[in-house]
Amino acid sequence: MIALELITEEIPPLKHSDSGETALRWMEEFKVEHLPVLKGNNFVGLVSEENILDRNDIEQSLDKLFDHLPRPYVKQHVHIYEILAKISDEKITAVPVLDDHENYVGVIDIKRLMQHIADTGSMKEVGGIIVLEIAQHDYSLAHIAQIVESDNAKILSAYVSSLPSSTKLEVTLKINQTELGRIIRSLERYDYIVKASYQKNTYHEDLKNRYDELINYLNI
Repeated sequence: MIALELITEEIPPLKHSDSGETALRWMEEFKVEHLPVLKGNNFVGLVSEENILDRNDIEQSLDKLFDHLPRPYVKQHVHIYEILAKISDEKITAVPVLDDHENYVGVIDIKRLMQHIADTGSMKEVGGIIVLEIAQHDYSLAHIAQIVESDNAKILSAYVSSLPSSTKLEVTLKINQTELGRIIRSLERYDYIVKASYQKNTYHEDLKNRYDELINYLNI
C-alpha cells in the first residue's frame, strides 16, 4: 500500500492566508493536531495546534503568525512503512503527500492509517500469537515458517523489533490456529525461546473486542 492510496479526502489543506483561529477550528473538526498549509499549490509546511496556541493573536493569518513552518512530507509512491516511520520520527498526526515535483497531492491522517492497518494486518483473522526472543544472527523467518508449516499451520503476519540495549530481537507471529501448544513445542525443540503466547478463542474474542474499541475510538 502506497501513500497515494491512503490520502484522506475529507481533510482539506489550509491556505497561508487562513487565520490561526480557522486552523484550530479545523483541527478540532477533523480530530488532528497538524494540518498542511498551502500557498497556491505549493506546500508551505505543517502547522500544529501547539504552535498556534503559543501565539498571542490567533486571529492573524498563518503567514503573519509564522515566518516558516516545518516541512515533513512523503512522496506519493512511498510504502506504508515509510509513512509510519515519518509519523514516528516527526511525532505528527497528519502527513502531507507530494508528487515528484513537490506539488501538494493530499494528506494522510493517523485515523485512516490505523484503520487500514487494523483491516489488513491480520488483526481480525482467527488465530493466535507467539512471541519469540532470538539473537540477531540466528534470525531466519524462512526457518521459523518451515517449523510452523510442518505443524500444518501458517504465519499470517510477522513483526520484528529490536530489544533495547541488546543484540536480541523480539519476533511476534500471528498464526492461523488458536491452539498453539504443538507449534510452541516444535519451536522449543529447535531452541527458540518462546517469550509469550496468546491462544484459543478467549484471546481471539479479546483481540476482536480491542479492535472494535479502537475503531469506535477513531470514529469519535
